[in-house]
Amino acid sequence: MLSEPTYLPARIVAPVIEEHFRKHLSAAGNIQRANLASAPGNTIIETVIDVAFWASLRREEGRPPAISLALLQPAQSDNPLIFGEKLRLTPQNLIKLAPAVEQPGIHLGVWPEGDDIFIWGTTHSIPAICFVLEVVEAGLLVIKHRRVDGFGKFVNIAVLQGDQIKMLDEVTMGVTDCPVLINSLTNMRLPSLMGESFNVMVQLAASMRIHKRGGLVLMVSPNTVKWQESVVHPIKYPVTPAYTAIADLLQKSDQERNKLEWQDALLEAIDLIGGFTAVDGATIITNQYNLLAFGVKATRSEKSSPVGQIMLTEPLAGAKAVKIHPAQNGGTRHLAAAQFVHDQHDAIALVASQDGQFTVFAWSEQLSMVHAHRIDVLLL
Repeated sequence: MLSEPTYLPARIVAPVIEEHFRKHLSAAGNIQRANLASAPGNTIIETVIDVAFWASLRREEGRPPAISLALLQPAQSDNPLIFGEKLRLTPQNLIKLAPAVEQPGIHLGVWPEGDDIFIWGTTHSIPAICFVLEVVEAGLLVIKHRRVDGFGKFVNIAVLQGDQIKMLDEVTMGVTDCPVLINSLTNMRLPSLMGESFNVMVQLAASMRIHKRGGLVLMVSPNTVKWQESVVHPIKYPVTPAYTAIADLLQKSDQERNKLEWQDALLEAIDLIGGFTAVDGATIITNQYNLLAFGVKATRSEKSSPVGQIMLTEPLAGAKAVKIHPAQNGGTRHLAAAQFVHDQHDAIALVASQDGQFTVFAWSEQLSMVHAHRIDVLLL
C-alpha cells in the first residue's frame, strides 16, 4: 500500500508534472513509429518524488546515492535486467541498490502494481517522453524525460532542491511579460526545450560542468579577427589549423547522421573541446564550433568602456528579468564574459562556475546591453 507522502513539494508539483506528460504524450502520439511511454498519474508521481527525496538524504557506507528512476514496464525497454523478486519502492531499497546503478545511463525501472509501486529491475533503454527522476545529490532532484528521437540530452522539466521548486518555462524561457527579452533569447541560439533534438552548445555546456573546474568559452564570428582586440597577446595556446571536427560532422548527410557512429563521434569531439575549457583562461571557438585557441586571457578592448549593467534572466516559470552589475552575477569569469560581449556584439560567451552555475551571455540589440541567461537548470 502506498505510504502517505511527507515531502510537501512532491504534493505541490505532482499535478503540474502530470499535466506536462499528458500534454506532450498526446502531441507525440501523431509521430509514426514513435516508442512512447505511458502517462504517469498524479499519485504515482507524488510517491516517486517523495521516496526519492528521503532516500537522497541517507548514506550507504558514507556515500550519498546517485540514482536514476524511470517509470516504465519491462516490456517497454530493450534487454532489461529483471529482478527475480520485485522490490517495494522505499528509501531503504533505493539506498541499497544505489551502488549498482551509479553509472550514467542506467535507470532503475519502477512501475505500480496493485496499490503499491515496485522496482522491477534496471534498464539502459527507455521509451520517449518517459518520466525520469534523478537524485543528483542530497535534497536535489531533477525530473526529466527523454526526447522523442532519443539523441542528445534529456529534457528537464523541474528541479526540486529542499523546499525550492523550479519549474522550467518551455514556452518563454522565463520572460513571459517581456517580448524584448524573448526576441533577445531567440538571438542567443539557446536550446528549445522541446523543438530541437540536439544542441551543440547544450552538450558543450554539460561537458564543461563535468570537470567541475569552471570554464569560459568565447564564441566568435569566423569572418573577422576583431575579437582579437579583446584578448591578451600573444595567445599562449593557439590551435593551428583550427580543430574542425564538429563542423565537419554537422555537414554530413541526414543518412550519415542517423548512424550511431556519427553520434558517438560528435559527442567525442564536443567533449574534447569541453576538456580544454578546464585550462585557465578562455576557450575560443567560432559559431561553427571550430576550436581556435584555449587558455586565452580576455581583456577589455582599448576602444571600449567598462560594462556597467547587464540583464539577467532564468528559464523558470514566473522568473523576472533584473538589471545588475556583472560583478553581482559571479566572479572574474562572469565579468570577463560580460565585458567581451559588451566589446564584441557578435560574440556569445558561456561561463561554467565551479558551483555548477552556467550562464550564456549575448548582446541584445533591443536592450542595448549584455543579456545573461542562466541555464544550469537545463543541464542537471
